[in-house]
Amino acid sequence: MEPIEIGLWVTGGLLILVILGMRVAFAAALAGMIGLIWIFWAKKNYGIDDFGWALGVAVKTAGQVPHSKVSSQALSLIPTFILIGYLAYHAGLTKALFEAAKRWIAWLPGGLAVSTVFATAGFAAVSGASVATSAVFARIAIPEMLKIGYDKRFAAGVVAAGGTLASLIPPSAILVIYAIIVEQDVGKLLLAGFIPGAFSALIYGLLIIGMALTIKGFGPPVTGYTWKDRLVSLPPALPIVFVVVVIICFVYNPFGGDAWGTPTEGGAIGAFVVFLMALWQGMRWPQLKEALLETAKLTVMIFSIIWGVLIYVRFLGFADLPSAFSDWITSLEMSPILILVCILLAYAVLGMFMDAIGMLLLTLPVVYPAVMALNGGEFVTAADSTFGMSGPMCAIWFGILVVKMAEFCLITPPIGLNCFVVAGVRDDLSVQDVFKGVMPFFIADAITIGLLVAFPAIVLWLPSLA
Repeated sequence: MEPIEIGLWVTGGLLILVILGMRVAFAAALAGMIGLIWIFWAKKNYGIDDFGWALGVAVKTAGQVPHSKVSSQALSLIPTFILIGYLAYHAGLTKALFEAAKRWIAWLPGGLAVSTVFATAGFAAVSGASVATSAVFARIAIPEMLKIGYDKRFAAGVVAAGGTLASLIPPSAILVIYAIIVEQDVGKLLLAGFIPGAFSALIYGLLIIGMALTIKGFGPPVTGYTWKDRLVSLPPALPIVFVVVVIICFVYNPFGGDAWGTPTEGGAIGAFVVFLMALWQGMRWPQLKEALLETAKLTVMIFSIIWGVLIYVRFLGFADLPSAFSDWITSLEMSPILILVCILLAYAVLGMFMDAIGMLLLTLPVVYPAVMALNGGEFVTAADSTFGMSGPMCAIWFGILVVKMAEFCLITPPIGLNCFVVAGVRDDLSVQDVFKGVMPFFIADAITIGLLVAFPAIVLWLPSLA
């Protein structure tokens, strides 16, 4: 049997395992090991005495993955970004941010829900974890919305959808993982996420206002705040702005000249600054211990997925499946932009059965080379490319599109992780309630993705300045 055939059989088996409910990390590691053994054994024509040799080579090949890949400096960004989010919660920054957004925006139709969206976007700028963002605002924002008569399902949907913004707005753990997989500049990818993330929040806000204007009794505005009340709410939220500026300056110096350091150093300093703020706000050892444990749990989960999937990716290299898929995609007699749309739709379907990080890790080694080939190659210039952008810029643009699809997967049934988190925090909500509440936001995400595909400048303007 040819390596490509082995690759297709093993990949099919992997998808079946995931659909049946096996965790992506374990399913990918198991499929990768079986695939490696199969390929090496096939090279020896399936000799009975050669199975042990194939097993030994496969184990050695797979055993190199954890250290060689996870020791990357760029991956150290992930725990620091996650820690920033948990420390910010204990520093009271989330409550301050929500209160400021409420006083400035809640006078709009559906204003409290709009305030929640923009508060989650602000918190996303100091937290790289969508799950943490959803969990925090489920405790803060949902009770406020229920007090003034919001439907509990929609209130939960606002928080679950708003939490997804952390996937795009830097510091984003998923963007870091994408950059490492496709070997692109982490700093430029983080920069590219700012405008699309803010744009997504704006689309969410406009959707809520439109619903409030057309549905009677939906989302009453909150009034009664004076200009003094609004101005007083700003200073407690300013530390978030400070942390964002620190991270930006370590990714790209907006004041001119070179960046102050690496994104990793910026993440570490951001975490230290928020830690000092949390101490100032009265955080004690129990709260710090909880923040560290939650950070460790989420980091270990992400790294376990990376380990498992990279074993499978190593097998894909031996099976030559990425190259075969790329050749097949470029041979299709279809418009390249239509092929791209079909790939994004396939991500929407896969997201119903996989978590976002696992889905990207599994698919990008195969899909990314195909998209680059559609554009004309890794090193093509903008003048000669299909999509009108150079190879590195196409990689950034596609990365933002894929991560936006990963956001979409965080709220799609049956395994939308943000929906489970919100339901877990609130005793009065079921997962089905939250899934019903996020339905309107599917429309907003579809509009956002369509505009990002049609107008790549939304994504590429900031990284083009770096």
